[in-house]
Amino acid sequence: MSSPHPYARELGEFLRARRTRLSPRDVGLEPGSRRKVTGLRREEMALLAGLSTDYYQRIEQGREVRPSDDVLAALAGVLGLGDEERRHLFTLGHAARRPAPAPVDREPERVRDRTRRLLRVIDTPAVVLGRHLDLLDWNPMAEALLGEPDAYPPDRLNMLLLLFDDALTGRRSCPDWEEQALDYIGMLRAAVAADPTHPRATAIVGELSIRSAEFRRLWARHDVRESVSGTKTFSVPEVGDIRLDWDTYPLPGNPGPVMLVFTAEPGSTDEDRLRLLASWHASRSPFADELPAWRTGAPDSGAG
Repeated sequence: MSSPHPYARELGEFLRARRTRLSPRDVGLEPGSRRKVTGLRREEMALLAGLSTDYYQRIEQGREVRPSDDVLAALAGVLGLGDEERRHLFTLGHAARRPAPAPVDREPERVRDRTRRLLRVIDTPAVVLGRHLDLLDWNPMAEALLGEPDAYPPDRLNMLLLLFDDALTGRRSCPDWEEQALDYIGMLRAAVAADPTHPRATAIVGELSIRSAEFRRLWARHDVRESVSGTKTFSVPEVGDIRLDWDTYPLPGNPGPVMLVFTAEPGSTDEDRLRLLASWHASRSPFADELPAWRTGAPDSGAG
């Protein structure tokens, strides 16, 4: 019988996703001619980790198990996990040992006044994202680059909801779109690991799972990314394409929001175009009939 423990369930799903990515040859096994699956079998995974098949199967099924650190280390070794994925595995494993958390009251996320002040003095596009990628605040430079967030209902101001909404972005044909989606999904996975029953996470994942086959496929990968960075080109009709680096910076709180900052190479054409865009935005009539659509980025082979 499956356990209702949310962390045990998340741990099992993570292990299953990683196991199915490995081929027998990845771990020194011969696949054989009669093999019907591409990933490792549970019994192979158990053998390589030094566990019984029944015990490993119970871990994957989220049943009442409390894997020790030695077991977690053995599983991480077989799966070839990187540092970030290994921390994720141990976080889930440690949480699965404790009693299932009781329901708690979760207050709405708020941006500190000092963070708002910092955001306003940063002379480059920057936004504050909540733990579930809700857009909590932004500066005028971000508004010039990305569009007018106020044009959308507050509950829709979420980077994943916007990214998967064709009606808003119109950018699904971009070569780097999937990599960007994986970055945001990886960040949401890290938030889910910290609080798997949070209603905002449940709502976002539930909605996107229903209406997007692409989201279901990418979410099933169980990628986790604590913080991300990269390079993206934005297609801005007013000034042309602008190539920007972007980085995320954690803000105070446990867990706290992050600040996503876009920067241009000093002295580059991109910096010039970003300044020109800021000037255009500042001089634009506040009563303009059309607001620029939210921009998630234009084609670029250098995604983060």
